Amino acid sequence: MVRSLLKRLKGKILLSSDDTGERPPSDSRTRARALVQGLQNEICSGLEQLDGSAHFQEESWDRPEGGGGRSRVMTEGRVFEQGGVNFSEVHGKELPPSILKQRPDAKGHPWFATGTSMVLHPRNPFIPTVHLNYRYFEAGPVWWFGGGADLTPFYPFLADARHFHREHKRACDSIDPKLYTVFKPWCDEYFFLKHRKETRGIGGIFYDYQDGSGRLYRGQDAEGPAARQAAEIGSCRLGWDQLHDLARACGQAFLPAYTPIVEKRNPLPYGERERQFQLYRRGRYVEFNLVWDRGTIFGLQTNGRTESILMSLPPMARWQYGYRAPEGSREELLTDLFTRPQDWFGDPTLEDRCRPHQAID
Repeated sequence: MVRSLLKRLKGKILLSSDDTGERPPSDSRTRARALVQGLQNEICSGLEQLDGSAHFQEESWDRPEGGGGRSRVMTEGRVFEQGGVNFSEVHGKELPPSILKQRPDAKGHPWFATGTSMVLHPRNPFIPTVHLNYRYFEAGPVWWFGGGADLTPFYPFLADARHFHREHKRACDSIDPKLYTVFKPWCDEYFFLKHRKETRGIGGIFYDYQDGSGRLYRGQDAEGPAARQAAEIGSCRLGWDQLHDLARACGQAFLPAYTPIVEKRNPLPYGERERQFQLYRRGRYVEFNLVWDRGTIFGLQTNGRTESILMSLPPMARWQYGYRAPEGSREELLTDLFTRPQDWFGDPTLEDRCRPHQAID
C-alpha cells in the first residue's frame, strides 16, 4: 500500500507545478497516523460484530528502511470468506532522485507515508465485495491526501448501489457538496478494466493528490467526465485540516454504507449457480488488481511484502473461456448495467431495467 503511495507521487503529483502555499501543521504526521490507525480499529471492530463468528488475526511487520505496519486478516467467517484491513506507516531520509527532479522543493526533507486499506470477500454471492483505502504522504512542503471506497456486486440490487453511493456522497458533502460530483466519476474511471471494457463494479468515490492547490481532479483522462466536471467547478481550495476531515468522514462512512447491505443480503439462499457466477466475477476482480492496479503492480515489482500486497485477492476464483450470461438473466443484468458507469440517483430508467429481475430492493 505504501509503495503505491510512492508510485502515485512519482508518476502524477510531482508533474504538477501548483504551489499551495500551505505547509502541513507541525503535528501532521501524528494526526495522519492516528486517523488511519483509528479507521483500521473502528472498521475491524465493526466487521467482527457484523460477522459474529470470526476474528481478525494481526501480524505486525517492520520495514528495514524505516517504519512498518500491521496486517489484520479474517478467514472462514460466518459472513466473510476472507478479508483484510491493513495499516502502514513508513518513512525515509531522502526521496529518490527521479522524484526530486520533479519537485526539488522536497530535497533535504525526510518523507513520510501512512495509510489504511481494506478488501472483503463475502461468502454469500448476494453480498458484494468491497474495497477501501485512505492515505497521506508528506515530504517537507510536498503533501497530499488520497482515498476512496468502491463496491463490487455479483448480483444486482439497485437499492444497494444507491445506498452505498448515498452514504459516501453524504460524507463528501459534509466538507463540500462539489466533491462527490468529481470523485464519483473519477472512481468509475480508475476502477475500469480496459481489456474487458467494463468497470470493476458500481464504483463509489476515488480521489488522489489532494494537496490544497484547488485542483480536484488529477487523473489520467483529461477528456473524461471527472475532468470535465472539475473544470466546470474550477478551483476548490481545501486546506490540510479540511482534507484530513474529508478522509475521516469518508472512512467513517464505510460501516453505515456497507453494514445494512450485508444484513439484508446475507439471509438470502443461494445455490451452485450463484456460487459459480460469484467465482467467475471474482476472476475479473483479480484481473483488475494484477493488470491495472498501480499499487499492486509497483509493490510486486519492487520486492514489497507479498502477503500484504496480495491480501486483496479472493481465496477462490475461476475463469471460463467465452462465457456469456444467459439472455434475460440477472447475471446478464449485472454484466450489462452494473459494470457500466451510471447516474444512480438521476436516471429514471434504472428502475425499469431492474424491475423485471426483482433487482430493485
